[in-house]
Parts: sequence; C-alpha cells; structure tokens
Amino acid sequence: MPAIRLEPLGVIHEVAHGAPLSDVLFGHGVEFPCGGRGTCGRCRGKITSGSVAIAQADRTTFAQTELDAGWRLLCQAEVAGDATIAVDQWQTMVLADDRRVAGGGEGLGIAIDLGTTTLAAQLVDRVTGAVLAVATGLNPQGRHGADVMSRIQFACRENGAEVMRDLIRSELGRMAAGLRQQAAERPIAVVTIVGNTAMHHLFCGIDPAPLAAVPFHPVEAGLQRFTDAELGWDLGGAAVRFLPCLGGFVGSDILAGILATGMHRSDRLEVLIDLGTNGEIVVGNRHGMLCAATAAGPAFEGANISIGMRAATGAISAVRHDGQQLAVSVLGGGPARGICGSGLVDAVACALDLGRILPSGRLADGAKFVPLTAELALAAADVRQLQLAKGATAAGIDLLLAQLGHRPDDVARVHLAGAFGNYIVRANAERIGLLTFREEQVAAVGNTALLGAKLALLTPDDDYGLLRSQVTHVGLHEDPSFEDAYITAMAFPAR
Repeated sequence: MPAIRLEPLGVIHEVAHGAPLSDVLFGHGVEFPCGGRGTCGRCRGKITSGSVAIAQADRTTFAQTELDAGWRLLCQAEVAGDATIAVDQWQTMVLADDRRVAGGGEGLGIAIDLGTTTLAAQLVDRVTGAVLAVATGLNPQGRHGADVMSRIQFACRENGAEVMRDLIRSELGRMAAGLRQQAAERPIAVVTIVGNTAMHHLFCGIDPAPLAAVPFHPVEAGLQRFTDAELGWDLGGAAVRFLPCLGGFVGSDILAGILATGMHRSDRLEVLIDLGTNGEIVVGNRHGMLCAATAAGPAFEGANISIGMRAATGAISAVRHDGQQLAVSVLGGGPARGICGSGLVDAVACALDLGRILPSGRLADGAKFVPLTAELALAAADVRQLQLAKGATAAGIDLLLAQLGHRPDDVARVHLAGAFGNYIVRANAERIGLLTFREEQVAAVGNTALLGAKLALLTPDDDYGLLRSQVTHVGLHEDPSFEDAYITAMAFPAR
C-alpha cells in the first residue's frame, strides 16, 4: 500500500490506493469545516514529494503557481502513491471535569460528553464518586462538517444517518474500551451519555430530518437505553443510557448542566449559558425554567472567521492593548496560525476601546482589516460574524428573562459553561455586549455536561420526567419580538 508521510509530525501511514486523505488527516486534528466539499479552503496542504492529482476545487482555490508548488485542498485529495505532505498540526484543548461527586452506587461507570467538536469520557468509581481515568478526542463526524447543520444535512443524504451513527458509536466504544482496560478489565455497570439534540439523534439512530428546517422540532424521545452488546461494545454487560433532550436544539448536555449547577433546586433566579457550535440558555429556578437555543452559529469556536480555528496550538486565545497597540497570546507559545473564540472576543473588545471598530460594527476610517500580528488580521466580515453570534445570544437571554418578568439585575448567578465560557474574559464579553450582567454575577463553571453525566451515573434508571416537566422550551424564532431584539443587540455598546 502507498505510504503517506505527514510533516512536521514525521509520522507515516500506509493507506489503500484511492483512499481519501481526509480519513488519515482528521485523526491528526486537521479540520474540514465545510464537511469536505472543497468550498471553505481551510484544509490546505503542500505535497513536497510524490504527487496528488489536482481537483476542480483546487483550481478555484489556488493560483496556478500555487498548484505547481504542490498546494492542494486536502479534503479533495486521494492517495495515488507514496507522498509527503506538509500539514500544520495542532492538539485540540478538550475541557474535561475531574471533580469528584458523591458516591452511592455500585461498581464502575463511564460518563461521556458527546460534543459536536470534542469528546470527553471519564471512568468513575460509583461507590466513592472518584474519577479513575479520563479519555478525550475529536468527534469523527467532523470530517462531514464542523457545525451541527452540516452534520444534519449530511445525515439526510442516502445512508448518511447510518454513516454518522456508526462513526460516533465506534469511536465512543473505542474510548470506553480503553477506559475499561485501565480498570483492569473490571466490568462496567452503566454508561451515561449527554450531547446536543443533533448528537443525540445521530448516536441513537433517530431521524434528524426534523432538525433540518423550521420549526426545528425534534422527534420526541425520552431516555434512550441500550446494552453494550447492541452498540457493538464489550464492557462486561453495561447498560448504556443517553439522557433525554429538553426540546428543539436544547439537548441532554443542557439537562446535565441543570443537574450540575443545581438550579432546578434553587430559590434564586439563575441563568445557565453554554456557548459552542450552538448557544443554549436556561433561565429560572425550582419554580420553573425556560430554555432556548440561539442561532449563534459557530463563531464562538472560530468557525466562519477568515482566520478562525479551534482553541488549539497556534490559536490566538487572548488579546490585550496598552492604549495604543494590540498584543496577542498564542496557545502553545509558537507562531500564531489563527484565532479561536476567546481571542476573537478579546480582539474586538480591544479594537472597540482603541476606536478601530465603531459601535455599528464598521471599521473606523474605512479600513478593511484590524491587524493582529504581522501575518494575521480580522476582516470586517469577521466582526460581522461576531455581531450576529453575540446579538442572537444577548437577545435570547433578555427575552427569556422578560418572559419570566425579570431583568438582568434580578439574576443571582449566571453559570457560564463549556470551554468558551471557561476561557473568555468576562469584562470583554460585557464590552462587546455579549453579556449584560455585572461581572460579579457571572461565574465560569467548566464542563457542566460532563459533571452532570457523572451525577447521572449515581442515580437510578430515571427518565428525568420530573426535571423535564420543570423546563419549558421556547422557540425564539417563533417569538415576534425576537427579530427586533436581535437587531438591537447586534450593535456594540458605545463608551
């Protein structure tokens, strides 16, 4: 079989003749944001030895001089023979949660956070609540699109749903088997999985088509139960439970977040916000909660940004200024390759302070770019993408609070969940108008999806009907006041 050498990793893979290179490259962190359709131009690589045929998408992306130099879109490339490919590689940061929970069960369990981009799994002693081992990785469905809607569109093709189902079941089974090995092959009693609605449907084999168009009402499905044998896993007879979703695009990862924060038992007014490839919000307390998903898009994870990337080695993760100039911090300490969500928020907040971006979102003095480094700059369209994302989120929060008869000042605690919430500078989130709460109201709470999944390991086989009855899903796109609130919230606060 042909040998493919990946640089600068120095690793060699034997790959079947005619196989797509994307199958090899995805496992090394190469992103395919458009799902391998060759439209985004973000998976560039240089063939330094051997040859890879030029695809039509290559001709629309590269100049002839670049093609002659060996540049190709790697999502379009197929193996024709031995080759060496120069690929920028990075390690994705996966936010896990090693907090110990109160024990109370028997045997061992595995908690899994099935994210759109990343996967996190933990082996838990159900007697003591201690975390015994951790496994993280990338969601292999990412080769068919970086965001939820791309995955759903692929799944709606012939056999697409089966492909997506088998990809994620196989990868999670591999991770679970690795965790079991670290437990000296002791049997696993139960596995709990949480994820957003699309991940839930794709894993469970539920038709995702209703999520592809308005009104985005998923198939009503409670707790999904499997045996490890049904999934093709060998865990010693484990019961596998995928926790139920709350409605629309608000999935079981948010139900787990409610469990983790305890807001369903609180008398105080609380808010849970989880921003990633989608944005989910819960507002309320034990007397009742409203939840909604916002059309925030993937900008908070660096997607749809001209220089955007995941929070990984080479990403600008923070930006600051001294009153005149911008300075950047890069994950891994090397040269900047792009910018992730937290860096994007910082960069726009700093540019607002320096007057380089106006409250309307336009760049000052007719500029087309905001330079960040000698090689990288934010384009006007990037600022617009952030406005769209933060406007949808801010408007969603305000509308849910208003439906309960409250304002931001009435909130006792804002739980900012997920990787983005963990790394964002809250003052900069307030500066761009993403959060309208006082800084002291907001607390980063880490991976509440994984923490909630661990808590669920220690409870009886509950379908969470009581908790779900406390939560009412609100379709923001069905609220006639949302559009006006959205437009208003897109502007940046003036100072």
